[in-house]
Amino acid sequence: MKYDKIYIDGEWVTPSTSDVIEVENPATEEIFTTVAKANSEDVDKAVEAAARAFKSFNETSYEERQKYVEEILNGIKERQEDFEKVIRQELGSSYNYTKSAQVEQVIKEMTLALENADKVKFTEHHEGFDLVREGVGVVAAVTPWNFPLNQIQRKLTCLLLAGATVVLKPSTKTPVSAFLLAEVIDKTSLPKGVFNIVPGSGSEVGDALTGHEKVDMISFTGSTKVGRGIYEQAKSNIKNIHLELGGKSPNILLPKGDAKRAVKQSMDAIINNAGQACSALTRLIVPESRLEEVEGYVKQYVEENVRVGNPEDENNTIGPVISKEAQERVYDYIESGKKEATLLIGGGRVESEDKGYYVEPTVFTKVDNNSKIAQEEIFGPVLSIITYNDVDEAIEIANDTTYGLYGAVFGENDEEAYDVAKKLRTGSIVINGAARNPAAPFGGYKQSGIGKEIGWIGIEEYTETKVLFKE
Repeated sequence: MKYDKIYIDGEWVTPSTSDVIEVENPATEEIFTTVAKANSEDVDKAVEAAARAFKSFNETSYEERQKYVEEILNGIKERQEDFEKVIRQELGSSYNYTKSAQVEQVIKEMTLALENADKVKFTEHHEGFDLVREGVGVVAAVTPWNFPLNQIQRKLTCLLLAGATVVLKPSTKTPVSAFLLAEVIDKTSLPKGVFNIVPGSGSEVGDALTGHEKVDMISFTGSTKVGRGIYEQAKSNIKNIHLELGGKSPNILLPKGDAKRAVKQSMDAIINNAGQACSALTRLIVPESRLEEVEGYVKQYVEENVRVGNPEDENNTIGPVISKEAQERVYDYIESGKKEATLLIGGGRVESEDKGYYVEPTVFTKVDNNSKIAQEEIFGPVLSIITYNDVDEAIEIANDTTYGLYGAVFGENDEEAYDVAKKLRTGSIVINGAARNPAAPFGGYKQSGIGKEIGWIGIEEYTETKVLFKE
């Protein structure tokens, strides 16, 4: 699978540069394919195409836009196995997690967005005036590598239903799934120019796209550091902005909560996708009196569930991190943790004859919440266990972070856990292990971002509101 063209204005076109992006399989360290690379000239062409398409697309009916999204959804379903294979290769996520969270989750979220479409009120009649929602315009969508299909889908589904058009810049680490999606879209009846893709570096293509005068909104998912720069760009010419950024999410076990389930919730978070998720519950906050019990459940979980290895083997539960650079960064944090806390499990380098950027799942206990491993986003399979003496202290520890994206609370009953959850300054909170509803909005507080995505609330993010006064 090799792509030597990019997708602009409804056509596969030759880019303005002959440079290519080499795509590495992090499980084998092999370059398994190349894709075409765009430059700033291609960005201009793509934005112009999206701007031309916007006027007519924004005037289509909501029902017509729903049909376009449904066509894309059906195309993803038809090529589900192709997406799974590509994501295992370019990202290295484990076989079963790729299937359930990387692809099937896409299908669930798109399906529920369509089922809940009538909750968006594009026209509201009030006494003396109407409120009319319309598409925001041209959206620059900049997406990360850790969920290469779903992070695109979350933007694309909502902005298309809103009546906006898009120029997508996928991550250079995982661009193949974006090209595969472009193939799906090319076979639909979506009008030309509505969807465009410009793969390339952030310093050239990303900056040219987010700073373009004809881009009306920037939608970015990625690190808080990069998000700050994009925020400054948006301010310079007053663009609408949506940011989904980092996290250092707390998981509070209350004095009489289910310790085994709480441990599973955090351990799943660092094993799934090798801990490379902004929502990972990487701070497990537990009563001092139950620390030994919690540590025992962590060891039991690792013995029963952790299998490090190549994602093509269905028995393996955790694959590599995305790159050599990421591997070394996680190792640096682990070394810091050895100086700051007590190592409970892991902490070493994975010994294997096979190549690949594997990291041994690592858990530290008796962690100070002010330490580096408790405050900074590691983005790898590393968990910190922090103790408290009373519930007020647990809440204070949970909120003592610059982030506020995700969280969990395990209590004696749902009412107790709910009361504590309301006191956490974070965007989404799991109560006693409840399943996340794929229709629910997602987004954070503080430095975890601006705005929400997914579902009908996510659609509204890509609209402007107009007031029409009438007699």
